[in-house]
Amino acid sequence: MEKLVTCFYQRPEAVSRLICFPWAGSGSAHYAHWGKLFDSSTEVYSIRLPGRESRSRESFAQNMDQIVMEIISVLLSKLKEKPFAFFGHSFGSFTSFATAVKLKEICGVEPVHLFVSGASAPHSKARDSLQTTLALGDEDFLKWMTTVGGAPAEMLQSREILEMFVPVLKADLRVLDNFVYEKPSGTVLSCDITCFDGTEDVPHDLEAWKELTSGDFNIYSLPGGHLYLKEPANEKTIVNYIAKHLKTTEMTYL
Repeated sequence: MEKLVTCFYQRPEAVSRLICFPWAGSGSAHYAHWGKLFDSSTEVYSIRLPGRESRSRESFAQNMDQIVMEIISVLLSKLKEKPFAFFGHSFGSFTSFATAVKLKEICGVEPVHLFVSGASAPHSKARDSLQTTLALGDEDFLKWMTTVGGAPAEMLQSREILEMFVPVLKADLRVLDNFVYEKPSGTVLSCDITCFDGTEDVPHDLEAWKELTSGDFNIYSLPGGHLYLKEPANEKTIVNYIAKHLKTTEMTYL
C-alpha cells in the first residue's frame, strides 16, 4: 500500500477515511499534509500515481482503467473497513469519480461523499478536447498551462522544473483526454456529491454532476483561479466543510 498511498498522519482508530486524488502533474505530498488539518476521527490517504515521487521510475498510466484498477486492488480491504469519502481536484475529480463508479459496479461499495473540484462533469459536452494542446512543444505547452491557471508562472523560469513537470502533466492529460464517459439512463451513484470551484477559473459545467447521483448535491465557489484550493483560506474552508460532513456520517455509524 505504501507505493500507492502517502499517509503522513496514520490514525488506525479513526472512524472514517478521506482518500485524496491528485490534480494533473502533481504528486501525493500536498494532500498528505491535510492529515494534520483533521482531528483524530479522520485519516487522510493521498494517492500517488506512477511516474512521480517514489514511483518516478515507473511508466505513466496509459488509461483511466489502469489507474482505477490499481487503486481498487490495493485499497479495497481498507475501504470495506469503515466509511470513506473521496476528494479530487481537476484531473483528480475524474479519477475519483471513475474509481467510485467501478467500486460500486464490481464490489457494491461506494464513498459516503464524493467531493469534486475544478472540473466539468465527465459526461458533459463542456469538456474540450486536449489533442491540439498536447501536441505543443514543452515550453509552449507550459505557457498554455499558466494562461489557464494550471501551473505557477515561476515554473517557466526553471529548466529543471520544466523538464520534470511537463512529462508528468502531459501523461495525466492524455489519460484525461482519452477518458470518455457515457452516462447511463439512470444515476450511477447514491452518495452525496459536492462541487467546489474557483470563481476566476475557466467555466465548468458543475450542474451536470447532479445527474450522476441520487444523493444530495451542492456547489460552492471560492475566490481564485484553477489552483484556488492552494490558498490557505480556501484550503481551510474546504477541509472544514469535508470534516463537517464526515462528522455527520460518522454519527450514523457509531
